[in-house]
Amino acid sequence: MSDAPLATPLTALVGVRHPVVQTGMGWVAGPRLVSATANAGALGILASATMTVDQLRSAVREVKSRTDAPFGVNLRADAGDAAERARIIIDEGVRVASFALAPSRELIARLKDAGVVVIPSIGARRHAEKVAAWGADAVIVQGGEGGGHTGSVATTVLLPQVVDAVDIPVVAAGGFHDGRGLVAALAYGAAGVAMGTRFLLTSDSTVPDAVKARYLAAAVGDVTVTTKVDGLPHRMLRTELVDALERAGRAASLLRAVRHARAFRRESGMGWSRMVRDGLAMKHGKDLTWSQVLLAANTPMLLKASMVDGRTDLGVMASGQVAGLIDDLPSCAELVDRIMTEALATLRALPATG
Repeated sequence: MSDAPLATPLTALVGVRHPVVQTGMGWVAGPRLVSATANAGALGILASATMTVDQLRSAVREVKSRTDAPFGVNLRADAGDAAERARIIIDEGVRVASFALAPSRELIARLKDAGVVVIPSIGARRHAEKVAAWGADAVIVQGGEGGGHTGSVATTVLLPQVVDAVDIPVVAAGGFHDGRGLVAALAYGAAGVAMGTRFLLTSDSTVPDAVKARYLAAAVGDVTVTTKVDGLPHRMLRTELVDALERAGRAASLLRAVRHARAFRRESGMGWSRMVRDGLAMKHGKDLTWSQVLLAANTPMLLKASMVDGRTDLGVMASGQVAGLIDDLPSCAELVDRIMTEALATLRALPATG
């Protein structure tokens, strides 16, 4: 076992023992996974986009009942109730607020004034420069290898760009799953690594066993990028649903989108106008069809079908390319210990210089 510290600007900033972050994956990063990550000495981030405001408050309190270690909450900066969710973070004493989209300068200031560490996720150098200028404490930079909505620039190209562009801690995401990757990220100038797929594939993850088995069986070539789910590049496992979406014509896609939208409306209590508004907010200037707008608004239901209900035939499974390299389901404690042990061994094995 490795209890030796590997101190970085990230560990100093958020107060964790190890420079490892578990990302806020919708339907996956719930209280059990987040608290297990926190108790392992890494930074667990609770996913709030798939929760109501009341569910978020309950989830935060459940994490606090399971651990005394720091943890974070991931927010959608463009959500209509983002300010209310930020208030929960402040009231409950959550250490970190992370964002999938750039939060406003005002929201960053509000959180920082309350002592919350603000860490947006970005996919381009200019976005990192913007949020750094607005006062963000650190950034998570995800290269194209990462799961979910992703860009086209590889981590090995994007990461040094961002490190050279900002003077705040940079956390590397996209393609990481072991101690060797952590050392590589540190060599590029990062302050740590963030991982989603690797934490999804742990025994502490609540994802159904059949879904985990599908991930474990995947080869690197089984992880694809498609725009047919919501009009944006989305990295996921290739499944029957993905194939059907890519084959479907416009009328079939619209019918499928409306059916999913109705299910999401029942689940969330969200009105049609709010769903369409959220879908349009996700366009980011893209030319989406109406079916894609609806799918963008209710993509969480497609994720829920797999991540909660275990229906690999009806849902989508966001995935980093590293799924093709993962073949086991350790606990979070075992995973983090393994990563740190391997990282320290890798550092000791590097040739001495000077």
